[in-house]
Amino acid sequence: MKLTVEGRPVFAHVIVELDPGESFVAESDAMSSMSSDLDMNATFNGGFFKALLKRFFGGESLFINTFKNNTSKTLNLHLTQPTPGDIAVKELNGESYCIQKGAYVASDASVNLGIKWAGFASFIAGEGLFKLVVSGHGKVVFGAYGGIIEKEINGEYIVDSGHLVAYEPTMNLKLQLAGGVFGSLFGGEGFVTRIEGKGKIYLQTRSISSLAAWVNRFLY
Repeated sequence: MKLTVEGRPVFAHVIVELDPGESFVAESDAMSSMSSDLDMNATFNGGFFKALLKRFFGGESLFINTFKNNTSKTLNLHLTQPTPGDIAVKELNGESYCIQKGAYVASDASVNLGIKWAGFASFIAGEGLFKLVVSGHGKVVFGAYGGIIEKEINGEYIVDSGHLVAYEPTMNLKLQLAGGVFGSLFGGEGFVTRIEGKGKIYLQTRSISSLAAWVNRFLY
């Protein structure tokens, strides 16, 4: 199997080359085109009840599609995401990663998709009470609105709400005001997330909530 990301960083999409017998799992609306000989099967995302939890708490689709190459030749699958932005491919080797709601695009069939309690701080920050957790072995594809920045953290780091895409579950997230009460309310920053721990995080350069707030100014 070979994965290639093209169109970065604004209109990224993924080309998956599946060898005979290989399969790949993707969100229900991620496929933009594929070889006509490729077989596609829609199933609940981890079973009916787990699919409901991921749908309502993790922000993911109720169904996922499994694409399998049952031929004797290499077939292509093109995947994309709803928002304009970058796409990253991460190789899991037994570790886990938390991914913000709506960022998951696709993964190897061997990768486990679960949910994790994110806390009330995440809910207040607009990220929801639960996070999607990917674990196991294999490739995971996730996207972002805007460009993706990889950053190694060793200690503490501040991220504006809506810009954190993925992080290791061992990291501790705390919600706080950007500055003092007056500065946070009138400086436009509001709440930020303090990340504590050691490991790699993924950030997006744009925020959907900020875009929505900017558009709403012209609608009322």
